[in-house]
Amino acid sequence: MAGKNQHVVQRPDGWAVRGEGNSRDTSHHSTQSEAADAARDIARNQQSEVLIHGRDGKIREKDSYGNDPFPPKG
Repeated sequence: MAGKNQHVVQRPDGWAVRGEGNSRDTSHHSTQSEAADAARDIARNQQSEVLIHGRDGKIREKDSYGNDPFPPKG
């Protein structure tokens, strides 16, 4: 079973990683890049997805580290 998707979101003091459905952040980072790297490590371990949000809060990038049910051909 896949783990929780990891969201990279902006905070007043930097960027945070938060597991989907969690009420608290998993970790805090000074840059979006550092937060994304941390989220990717967690997603690899849990076979889940990383969703990176922009400054406007909208999802701007997604990476999957799980077993995709319909992998693309080619």
